Amino acid sequence: MSIIFLILPITLLLSAAAVLGFAWATRSGQFDDLETPAIRLLHEEPAQPSSAAPQPPSDDSKAR
Repeated sequence: MSIIFLILPITLLLSAAAVLGFAWATRSGQFDDLETPAIRLLHEEPAQPSSAAPQPPSDDSKAR
């Protein structure tokens, strides 16, 4: 029975922390737009120009 005096305050503190965390996230705009990030994954990115492609390393072993 004495374990209740230990677990109850810990549970109340964790619950209060969860409520405060949710309130902070809501006020800071974390839940303003829930659909755009999911839709953004479905759109293809434009192709990169070929000049931006990484150049292969030069073969310096022939110069030696």
